[in-house]
Amino acid sequence: MAPVGGTAVQDHVALAEIELCGELIIAASAAEDRLSQESIDEVLRVAEERASARV
Repeated sequence: MAPVGGTAVQDHVALAEIELCGELIIAASAAEDRLSQESIDEVLRVAEERASARV
């Protein structure tokens, strides 16, 4: 149940995960076949995360 009084708490990690799931769903629905691992990594921006972790 939502807290009374309008005190909204935002979980930024959860919101980011929801956004990435949405992007995966959009990519999968636009694809003619199953997404390859490379396509999934591209949607999830895995290469960008690895590059930023090296810095």
